[in-house]
Amino acid sequence: MTRPGSGWIMFAAVVLGIAGVMRFFDAIWAFTYHGALPQNLEGAIFGHSLKTYGWVWIIVAVIYIACALTLFTGSQLARWVGIAAASIGAFTAIWWMPFYPVWSLVYIALGLMVIYALAAYGGREEV
Repeated sequence: MTRPGSGWIMFAAVVLGIAGVMRFFDAIWAFTYHGALPQNLEGAIFGHSLKTYGWVWIIVAVIYIACALTLFTGSQLARWVGIAAASIGAFTAIWWMPFYPVWSLVYIALGLMVIYALAAYGGREEV
């Protein structure tokens, strides 16, 4: 018998896992990019250093991927970390709005859907 909302939990885990992989690629970009940056980009990349941006996104990537993998075990810690990570991810997408408005809105919508999935269906299974 499948648990009610198991599809939503699967969705949340997949979205968090993909977001983790995307953050990892963002970190690689930050470490390897040597070109000029637009003047307004400082607010979106944590200041003037792309290295700081890279390290922050590596840590975020590890959290996202670990959370995605442990959601399949029914971990309540993974549920709450996933809610916090999706909330922070959706909120930080606002800073990218001037540069990538459509992608920012998509990222915010996905974050809200992950929060809904984990809040509504991530609770302990009733016996």
